[in-house]
Amino acid sequence: MTPLLSPQQIALWQQLTADARHIIITCHRGPDGDAIGSTTALASWIRRHNPAAEVHIIAPNIFPDFLKWIPGAADILIYDKHEAEVRALVEAADLVIMCDHGELSRMWTLGDVVRDHVCPRIMIDHHLNPEPDIAALAISLPNLSSTCEVLLRILLEIRDQTGEPQEEFLTHDEAVSLYTGMMTDTGAFTYASSRPEIFELISILLRCGIDKDKIYRNVFFTYSPNRLKFQGYMLYVKLDVWKKAHASIMTLTNAERRRFGILNGDTEGLVNLPLQILGMKLSIFLREDTEHPCIRVSLRSVDDFPCNEMAAEFFGGGGHKNAAGGEIWGTMDEAVALIKKAVQKYMPFLKD
Repeated sequence: MTPLLSPQQIALWQQLTADARHIIITCHRGPDGDAIGSTTALASWIRRHNPAAEVHIIAPNIFPDFLKWIPGAADILIYDKHEAEVRALVEAADLVIMCDHGELSRMWTLGDVVRDHVCPRIMIDHHLNPEPDIAALAISLPNLSSTCEVLLRILLEIRDQTGEPQEEFLTHDEAVSLYTGMMTDTGAFTYASSRPEIFELISILLRCGIDKDKIYRNVFFTYSPNRLKFQGYMLYVKLDVWKKAHASIMTLTNAERRRFGILNGDTEGLVNLPLQILGMKLSIFLREDTEHPCIRVSLRSVDDFPCNEMAAEFFGGGGHKNAAGGEIWGTMDEAVALIKKAVQKYMPFLKD
């Protein structure tokens, strides 16, 4: 595989991670499998290579229940729930590592706390257009599938330079975290995963003893009976197919969440289902946020439809070509109206 880092970047990584004694690892708001996988794997790796360091993972808000089994996830501090404790930890940090986001604003108010504290930062990400001068060492590789892939490639290059024995390179739990992030950010390797290097990396993780089938079940086979009933309701009642646009939309209110007893994470994956319809190119899922007065937007597409461009232009968000998201501050009716405007603007991408 082609090296990602220069010798100078590797030297800076080693200096920053070895010298620090109070390290904070962060991720974006609404953490997904890639965010939780990369932060937990990195925290474990740093603790092994710098035993003198105190390492804390901080997430801006809660993450889905189906990710709580990931090794190390139980130790993640939630800023929304422990604001005073997190502020003190950030203010004591001599290194902040940002995983799976290239903008401090992706952490909402936690980003302001990090911005106000002056200390070196490392950024590890794979999204487009990172914030300029965000970190002393910024590693942003949008051509890779996931932040977990970026991190695994980094650790491989460090291993090769230092001559670390293969058996000490990754632990089983670190490999589990990294595989989970790669799997979830590619829809179980159904998009953004056609490069041969990805499967070389999977083979490396398999040699660490992971059970990829169990990981898949841990993420995707965890639904409650209410979740399946809710899925039927969403597909039968709430799915609106716009045939001429080769697009579909589903909406979800908090009243409907309460009606079905929806748990945190139960909406995961719903946006992908309409893409099973023949000829469908774009699936849109709007849902009322449970914590803030806004509408969360999820976009999924196939082929060359640029979800990330639509999300950035209309919803203040971003992501990947075939999977992106954002938010709309307003009512559901206002959100649907804006969606229709966005679809009309991008109609040339949706036509046959």
